[in-house]
Amino acid sequence: MILIILRFVIAALIIYLLYRGIKYLFDPKRKLELAHEKEDYYFHDDAKNVRKNFFMTYKGVMFQGEKYLGESDRSFEVLSIFVWTKDPSKLHGFTVEDFLFLETDIKSSYPRAKIDWKSPINELMEKAKREEDAH
Repeated sequence: MILIILRFVIAALIIYLLYRGIKYLFDPKRKLELAHEKEDYYFHDDAKNVRKNFFMTYKGVMFQGEKYLGESDRSFEVLSIFVWTKDPSKLHGFTVEDFLFLETDIKSSYPRAKIDWKSPINELMEKAKREEDAH
């Protein structure tokens, strides 16, 4: 009898460890950190929860975006997004095209949102818009 219970406990433990291992492998936050270390691009967002910020990493820089809900034609949608990075010193080498790529990807999830960047990215984007308008 004890042997049967012991086998059941061992089987349950193996199933639990397999479950935790698979859950760990597919955890989006782990994928975000891995992409950040490899300096790859990754976008992590819980689109169903407007209160949760999204995170994205690109070229070794971690960005965070805060979503704001607003009223559109006949529904409530994310209409404003504020994006920043905690370490602006890592932005060395970034171009306007890099930020436009990030904006395009954010717009694919939130097409009606207006994207605002925190300084110093904001100044770079405004300068690029003024130059584009001048031409």
